[in-house]
Amino acid sequence: MPWQSIKSNTDDPEAQERVETILKSESYRLAMEDPGFFDRDDVRGPRLEIDYLKPELLLRQHGIEGTIVVFGSTRICEPNAARRNLEARRDAEQGQPDASSLSRLRAAHRIFEKARFYDIARDFGREVGRSNRANPQRSIVIMTGAGPGIMEAANRGAFDAGAPSVGLNISLPHEQFPNPYVSPDLCFRVHYFAIRKLHFLLRAKALVVFPGGFGTLDELFETLTLVQTRKIKPIPIVLVGEEFWRRAVDIDFLIEEGVVDPEDRNLFWYAESGRQIWDDILNWHKEAGTPLYPPLSGNDPGV
Repeated sequence: MPWQSIKSNTDDPEAQERVETILKSESYRLAMEDPGFFDRDDVRGPRLEIDYLKPELLLRQHGIEGTIVVFGSTRICEPNAARRNLEARRDAEQGQPDASSLSRLRAAHRIFEKARFYDIARDFGREVGRSNRANPQRSIVIMTGAGPGIMEAANRGAFDAGAPSVGLNISLPHEQFPNPYVSPDLCFRVHYFAIRKLHFLLRAKALVVFPGGFGTLDELFETLTLVQTRKIKPIPIVLVGEEFWRRAVDIDFLIEEGVVDPEDRNLFWYAESGRQIWDDILNWHKEAGTPLYPPLSGNDPGV
């Protein structure tokens, strides 16, 4: 057909060169194949939409009905690694008695003391994973931010139990590699923090928060605010490590100051072990009339 070939140079010696120039121009690229176009501010709406749609469609495809979201510090590593890091820090700071050196050494020691939370998060991941495997009629899985530390531990526990788990990584100026225990076909990378936050809570059946820093506090307070303002239905919110959290977030002080209501204290509770966390979540849903797993028998581990 005439349109399937470039105009002949017989009629116009410069025709083919001009057509080649057109074919190479940015305006001629398909929109879906033009990164420069997608990076424009005016196209932020479609970028948000596809950032949301890819994880959403794949989660549906894999039958993920509910998630148990786990947050916590990326710096709290497994005990052996924490011990090595502490020893390396001691060697590095040896002979440097200045205040900044002592501060770095104290921080490394505190992280070593908190390494037990890695084991607790891993135990909790196993509990959720075992229940998932014992109740194939409904898929309730661990979901984390796919990073290291506490997130790795929760994904690893599910991995230990042979159960799937989800990771929602985020694109950052300095790349954050996903931890190796997220299910490969359930590990996503999104561009917008807002979309990541949306997916964290869209299927959330519980929020479990381990000691952490700004990111952990951000996710915790956002969820507390959404529940407090009734923008989402109440979900169990469990803070792991009462000693840490009572100092990090003094809810009694906020109540005394009149900036939150006394009943807001009931939006969350504390726990200290993987089994306790999971039992409390199951009991919360049972008492709320929303059991995570439909009862099959008296010995069903999800009841």
